[in-house]
Amino acid sequence: MKTDKKKIIIGATDHLALPDFGIDEIACKIDTGAYTSTLHCSRVRLIEKDDQSILSFKLYDPKFGISTKKEFRYTEFKERKVRSSNGEIDYRYSIYTTVVIFGKKIKTEFTLSFREKMKFPILLGRRFLKNRFIVDVTQKELSQAQLNQKTSR
Repeated sequence: MKTDKKKIIIGATDHLALPDFGIDEIACKIDTGAYTSTLHCSRVRLIEKDDQSILSFKLYDPKFGISTKKEFRYTEFKERKVRSSNGEIDYRYSIYTTVVIFGKKIKTEFTLSFREKMKFPILLGRRFLKNRFIVDVTQKELSQAQLNQKTSR
């Protein structure tokens, strides 16, 4: 398979920004076993208003360094069937939002999940990684290292 784009090496973990949510830096785990990326959130609910469904959720979680208490609402969302690593099927809502990593803005899909018991608030799955990144699990925080290198010049 030949591609014209040069792929970026990404480690097992990193940090990214979610500008649509006002989050400048948040930890993420690279998960090649997951197809779709996942975002930690709480209070996920559907609101019916004027014959329209609105998806509402909060990202607030001090454990993950998310201090915004704002409620986010989306009118464009999907419901996805997700199979967990133990084979169980779950239904989750998904949204599209912008991620900034390695200085690149990338619009991608996230399923919404309550990840309080997990170590990372975000998983980046294969759909996000495909044709953009090569995963080197022996590395970590490579975008942060690149950012620190640029700012020290």
